[in-house]
Amino acid sequence: MESSKPEPGAHAAVLPVGIGLRSAFYRDILEHWPDVAWFEVLSDNYLNTRGRPLAYLDRIAARYPVALHGVGLSIGSSDPLDMAYVAALVELRERCGAGWVSDHIAWTGVGGRFGHDLYPLPFTEECLRHVARRVCQVQDALGAPLVLENPSTYLQFEGSALSEAEFIHALVEETGCELLLDVNNVYVNSVNHGFDAHAYLEQLPLARVRQLHLAGHESVSRTAADGRQVRHLIDTHDRPVTDAVWELFEHALRLGARAPVLLEWDAEIPEFDVVRAEARRAEWHIERALGSFARPRAAHARSCQLFASGAPAGGP
Repeated sequence: MESSKPEPGAHAAVLPVGIGLRSAFYRDILEHWPDVAWFEVLSDNYLNTRGRPLAYLDRIAARYPVALHGVGLSIGSSDPLDMAYVAALVELRERCGAGWVSDHIAWTGVGGRFGHDLYPLPFTEECLRHVARRVCQVQDALGAPLVLENPSTYLQFEGSALSEAEFIHALVEETGCELLLDVNNVYVNSVNHGFDAHAYLEQLPLARVRQLHLAGHESVSRTAADGRQVRHLIDTHDRPVTDAVWELFEHALRLGARAPVLLEWDAEIPEFDVVRAEARRAEWHIERALGSFARPRAAHARSCQLFASGAPAGGP
């Protein structure tokens, strides 16, 4: 007989730390029902299919909290929103009982063509109005706030009138959407575009953070035309989290970010226990950043219900 859903540990009771659900992990999960607080589901892998992936998801979602995370919404595109895609997300959410649906502040295609990447937006008032209208349209279909992630980017538009943090803050305020704060992306962009990552976090509406992401990145160097060595970071999700990102994660927590945490590992995926051990490092950093707040107590009952409540945890 299969065991009951694992109880969250001391840290998970406050800020539950989860792992991305990957097909490589199906066997480990179904055979051992590991002590993992929750799983993030790549929604696009479970749409338009009636086969094995959904069967696996049904069993796992019956025992663990899950959230949906996708790349196909293309919220910033000039193409009309694909409402059939949104309807499929709603159906999948209802099927697996996902706590929320998330995607990226980006666009993935135009002219009916899908680009298989997340492309940056110009941070202008015109673009803000455009994206806000589309977010509200999606939220009407969801009947709930859409959760949007700050993406990693490798170029910027010269015509941007707002900073990335200002754009995100305005979008959250105007639409009531929530934020998936990807700490690794903040650090990657700060290096690639030369801004202060700590100051960036201080400009965000952290009370509206619904989820946090942690991941690894690749550092590459090239020689510029003037002979300087230029460092560039690539958001690869194929290695452990760096010390700089752990430090930035702790800073976000100290500033007031309170939400479930997700460890991403999407390429060069190691054994399940390796990824789980990396996720447990996040619990250690939560403890170090928050001290006694990270230890269970009666006042934390609301945080234990983050998936059921449908609301960010807010401040301490």
